[in-house]
Amino acid sequence: MKRKLIHVAAAVIKNSAGEVLIARRSEDQHQGGLWEFPGGKVEQGESALTALSRELNEEIGIEVKEARPLIKVPYHYSDKSVLLDVFEVSAFDGEAWGKEGQPIRWVAKGELDSFAFPAANKPILNACLLPKLIAITPNLSNVDTVVHFVEQALSNGAEGIMLRNHDLAVDTFDIVYKRIKKLLAGRSIPLIVNSSIEVAEALNADALHLSSLRLTELKQRNQFSGRWLSASCHNPEQMAMAVDKGLDFVTLSPVLKTQSHPQAVPLGWELFQQMVSDCSIPVYALGGVDSRLLDKAVSNGAQGVAGISAWSQDLEE
Repeated sequence: MKRKLIHVAAAVIKNSAGEVLIARRSEDQHQGGLWEFPGGKVEQGESALTALSRELNEEIGIEVKEARPLIKVPYHYSDKSVLLDVFEVSAFDGEAWGKEGQPIRWVAKGELDSFAFPAANKPILNACLLPKLIAITPNLSNVDTVVHFVEQALSNGAEGIMLRNHDLAVDTFDIVYKRIKKLLAGRSIPLIVNSSIEVAEALNADALHLSSLRLTELKQRNQFSGRWLSASCHNPEQMAMAVDKGLDFVTLSPVLKTQSHPQAVPLGWELFQQMVSDCSIPVYALGGVDSRLLDKAVSNGAQGVAGISAWSQDLEE
C-alpha cells in the first residue's frame, strides 16, 4: 500500500542571542512529548514558505521577516512518509509564545543535544548545529605549517576544520590534532578528523570523517563513540549507504572542476541539487567551491561548502 506523503514546513528560529526556539508536542500527538522545531502542514496550493509563515503566526504568534532554505528531509515512518521543508528564520516580528498551549523554549545551540526530538527531526538538529564553511587541511608534512593553515583559515571565516593528512605518521597526526584542538579551545568550531575509526578513538575525537572506502567497510554507527560521523560520497549509492548507516552528514564531490583531480568528471549544480534532494541528511558541496559560492551551494540544497585550496592559496611549505 502506498504511504501517504505529508508535506510539512518547519523552522529553525534564532533570536538575537543566537538561541533556537523549540516546542514540545502534546502527549496525544504522533511522537507526543518530544521536542520539535515549530511548523506545520503545507496546504494544497501553498508554497512551503507561505505555509511556514502562516503556521508560525498561528502557533507562536510571530511574523517571519527573513528566512532562507536550510534542509529538506524526506522521512518514512511505518505508517506514513513526511517531507520536512526546513527554513532558517533569522528575523521576525512579535514575541513567540505557545498560542495552542504548547510549551516553548529558547535554547542555546550547545544545549540542543540534551533534548529528545522525533527521529525525523535529527537531520534538522544536525543542520542547525553544523557550520556553513569547513576548511580541510592540505597534505603538509610540517606541523607548524598545518597549524598556520588553520590559523589563516579561521581568520578568513572558516567555521569548521577538517584535519586530513594521510602522509603524516600516526604520532605526528596526534601532535597536529592536539595543537589544533588547543587553538580552538573556547570556540564553538568543530574539529573533524579524516582518518580511521581506530585513530579517531585513540584521539578521543568528537567528529570523524570517513573516506568512501571506509564508509563501505563501516558495519554500524556505534563503532565510533563521538558525536559526529560523516563520510565522503561521490554518487547516490554512497549517499544512501551513509543514511542507512546512521551518519550525520556527507560531503558530495566533485561539484566543479578541480586542479587536484583534473581527471574527475564534475557533477555540476543541476545534478548536485538532484542528488541532495533525495538525501535526508545534510550535504556539503566539495570540489572547486569556496566561500564565494556558499549562497549558490545553499540555493542548491547544500548545508555549506568544504574545501582545501580556497584557504591555502598563499600557503607555502
